[in-house]
Formats: sequence, C-alpha cells, structure tokens
Amino acid sequence: MKQRAEEILNDDKLLLSRKRWFDRLESLFDGECIDKVIYLNGIYGRSNIDPYKEPERWLTDALDDLASRADKLLDNEVFRPLCIEFGPYGVHFIDKILGANVYFDEISNQWYNEYIQGHIGQLCYPDLEQNEAWNLAKRLARAFIESKVKVPLFGLPTIASVLNVAVNLYGQRFLEALYITPNEAEHDIKVINRLLCDLHGWYLKNIPIDQLQPVISGHRTQPPGFGQLCGCSTQLISSRMYREFIAPFDDQLLSTYPHGGMIHLCGNHVQHIPVWREMKSLRAIQVNDRAAEDLETYFVGLREDQIIYLNPTDMMTVEKAIKITKGKRLVIVADI
Repeated sequence: MKQRAEEILNDDKLLLSRKRWFDRLESLFDGECIDKVIYLNGIYGRSNIDPYKEPERWLTDALDDLASRADKLLDNEVFRPLCIEFGPYGVHFIDKILGANVYFDEISNQWYNEYIQGHIGQLCYPDLEQNEAWNLAKRLARAFIESKVKVPLFGLPTIASVLNVAVNLYGQRFLEALYITPNEAEHDIKVINRLLCDLHGWYLKNIPIDQLQPVISGHRTQPPGFGQLCGCSTQLISSRMYREFIAPFDDQLLSTYPHGGMIHLCGNHVQHIPVWREMKSLRAIQVNDRAAEDLETYFVGLREDQIIYLNPTDMMTVEKAIKITKGKRLVIVADI
C-alpha cells in the first residue's frame, strides 16, 4: 500500500465522519426519531489482481483504490462507507468449505455449485485447518488486520444461513427430508449452523468490531456489533416448518453477535413475519426485488425496534416507501 493511501485510510476526519453516520444508525436502531431518512450507498475497493491467487496483493491494490475515493465518506447526504470485500466463491463459499464442487461460469459471470450426492444425515464438520476456501478467506482477513488501516470496513464472505446452505447442497432433496426424514435433516442443519457460527466467531475475535460488517458491507451497513444471515430460501417453506426447524438456528446465528442482526429477503417471505416479530435477535430486515413490494406488510407486522433496509424498485419507489413509513425505521439503499 502506498504511504499516502495509508495516511488517508487512517485520517481522523474520515473516522469522525464514519462515526457520525454510525451514530445516526444507532439512534435509528434505538428507536429515536432522526431528522431525515438515511440513504446508504457504500464504496468498495477495486483491483484487477486475482484475489484467489494473490489475496494480499489484491488487498493492497484495493486499499490504494479506496484511498483515491475516500473523500466520498465526507458526504453529509448519503452514507458512503469505504469497504473492503472479496467475497470468495460468491454465495457458494460455505458450500465449497463443505466439499461441494463449486465452479465459475464465464458466460453468466457467476459462481455455481453441483449438488452433493451423499445421504442427508451424514454431513461431517469440515477440517478447517486444511480447508482451501477457509484458508483463502483467512489470508485476506489477516492481511487486512496487518494493514492497520482504521477507516475501511471489512465485509465478510457470504456465510449465508443454514437453510440456504442446505438447499444449495442438496436441492429439493433437503426440502423433502424436512418432512420425510426430519431427524436426518436436523443432523445436517446442526452441522451447518455450527460451522456458520464458528466462522462468524472467528471474524468477531480477529477483526475490530467497529470495522466488521457482514456481506454486502457497503449496502447493508449496520452499526458495529450486528450480524446478518441470508433468508432467500425461506420463501420455499411454510411458516410452521420454519418456526419448528429453521428459526431456532437462525436465532442462534444472529445471537453470535452482541446486538443480533439482519436477515436478507428477496422473494415472498411474509408468512414468516409472526416468527420474526418474536425473534429478539432479529433487529433488521433488508428487502430487494420481490420482497421490496411487501414493504408495508413488513412495516406493519414487525416490531417497532426492527429496522427495514430497502433497495428501491420500480414497484416500490423511494417516494412510496417514505409515504408508507413516514421515514420511520427506514434505511434507503440508493443514491440521491
């Protein structure tokens, strides 16, 4: 990293600006009435270096890039946190750790995985010391720690959620197992969630809490000490099935963090609102695409202390969202 970049990424003015934005978010989470809606649109460090081959060089290059745009954090109208986020293997990071064949498709520019063929109920906890994907992620995290920059946030890989991972690994077979062989399904759920909690725990232990953010760190930014899980696949199961089999594990994962955390939603998930309303560790939801259309249902159905992060859509515009919420409990992920 260039000396000038190091100076910028430890600048007191930038740290103060970030603190002011975090203070506003904390006030929102604490139920206070803030003067105006928070807009969020973070900035990520970029690099053309291959992070799978040279994560340390990638980080240095990305930090230099971030420093060149660091003045964006001084914006008083939009929170633009400076973020470092690699995201190894996309949404299939945990699948890779658990032994699935994960591959990159050049046409779609996306990571995919093949279903594993083993029997449900026989999933084993991985040997993390020898795990290629986990060791790659740790190399980048340790390089970030050693850089000693204080301004950038560090975004986690996609640690997902127990149901997302199980569906990635087994597909429809796992959904069937929830009904037909629930004991076998529960065995694998326990293995997966133990892994997810352990990985979050490692980051909590090693990354400074005021810089640690779960995945999509620049657009789901929460106050320090909040976690996140991906709820995409919850739209596939009934409210009863979620309550009995999955919700306790989601609650356990979010409870790994000092203040609980957020669930990401992108489909039709409203059947789970009663469970989420009861889940004390769930402090925020993030909605985009189809889920954004249900903003009013979430706003009315969730607790007063549960915040909504909205990615606006053609169906749920900024204007409509503000009319529904009157600006309360709302973070808008967009530019102005």
